[in-house]
Amino acid sequence: MANSTATAVKVGTPGPAGRSSPEGSQVLSKKKLQDLVREIDPNEQLDEDVEEMLLQIADDFIESVVTAACQLARHRKSNTLEVKDVQLHLERQWNMWIPGYGSDEIRPFKKACTTEAHKQRMALIRKTTKK
Repeated sequence: MANSTATAVKVGTPGPAGRSSPEGSQVLSKKKLQDLVREIDPNEQLDEDVEEMLLQIADDFIESVVTAACQLARHRKSNTLEVKDVQLHLERQWNMWIPGYGSDEIRPFKKACTTEAHKQRMALIRKTTKK
C-alpha cells in the first residue's frame, strides 16, 4: 500500500463533552479561513457570524471523520488509527479522495449504475423544470 503510514493515535473514548481535544483548540483558525477566502476572491469579506459558523462546521466535520475512522480502526481490532481508516471513511461516506494517499485496496467499491429507466425519468424531470 503506497503512501500509507500509521499515525500514533490511540483509539479510545473521547474526552468530556464528546471531544478528545480541548474546547478552545480549533483546527482552522480565523486567519487561515480569511487567507483561504482571499485566495478564492480577494475582494470578499466574511461576516463575523459566517466566520464562526464556517469554523464550527470545519471542526464538526473533522471530529466526525476522526470518530468514524477510529470506529473503523476498532473494527479492525487495532489500537492505532491509520491513514487507510480515514481514507475509507472519506471515500465511502463523502466521496472524497485525498491526493497523494491513493489506494488500490479501497478503490474497487463503486456505486450502483443508473438504469436506463432512471435516466429517462431524470431527463423528463429536467425537461419539465426548464419550462
